[in-house]
Amino acid sequence: MIELSLLLGVLLLSWGLRTFDHAWLGKLGAAGFVCSTYLAGWFLTNLHAVGAAAAASWFLLPWVPLLTRVRHLQLPLEKELNECPPPRSDRFPLLGEFSREIEAAGFNQVADVAWECPPLRQFFRVFYRPEDRQQAIICFYEQEPAAFAFVALTSRTRDGRILRTWNCPFSDSLKNQPGLRLRRIPNAASFADLETGHRDLLQQEKVSLEDCVAETPATQIQGIETESDQQVAHNLKLGLLKPGTQPGTFRYSGKGLLYLYRQSIIDMVRLS
Repeated sequence: MIELSLLLGVLLLSWGLRTFDHAWLGKLGAAGFVCSTYLAGWFLTNLHAVGAAAAASWFLLPWVPLLTRVRHLQLPLEKELNECPPPRSDRFPLLGEFSREIEAAGFNQVADVAWECPPLRQFFRVFYRPEDRQQAIICFYEQEPAAFAFVALTSRTRDGRILRTWNCPFSDSLKNQPGLRLRRIPNAASFADLETGHRDLLQQEKVSLEDCVAETPATQIQGIETESDQQVAHNLKLGLLKPGTQPGTFRYSGKGLLYLYRQSIIDMVRLS
């Protein structure tokens, strides 16, 4: 009876901590759930080893989608974006709000494009501000049953560098190619916060307006496609990817699955 009361107490305390809008209290609540799993295993068997194994099972969960779904994915080596209508409001209700905020900052909408290879779909609404040669993109990624969105600010330089600031909530699923300098601001409260972070990035890299490339709608879309192709080629070289069984495709290697698992654990800890 004492064991059950202790277990329920830890569970209720963990649930209560998770209701607070505070990062460290939330992490403490997540740690409490792991602790309660340990206690359940220990109390049921009177073996600390079983409790430890039960707690460790939380960190094995990412392997379920990796082994059942991701390792079977075969994606095209070259990404081709096509013009498309935006997602329905019930699928992406914040698209209009994000767009208005970006346009209020002086950006002009360039295009709505998408790339689709079931079960993956990526939608991009592209904006451009010629005064400072900056590109803004609203990105909406779908992979059933999950979907998420983020905003990215990009500057491209004449010497081939790409400087990007975004609020993507998740770690990268592939390693970035040389020449890409990325700043992540996952908790940006507004588009203005992203702009401030991007200005800081440009200053750190000593990039001026004259260093940046002036772009057209066509070169912007081509730039997105080229960056994706370069990243795939870079990760094939590193061994995280390997050629697929179908011509013109790639898939994750064993090394790549281990990299994805590492990234998943980082996200579990960071987002808990």
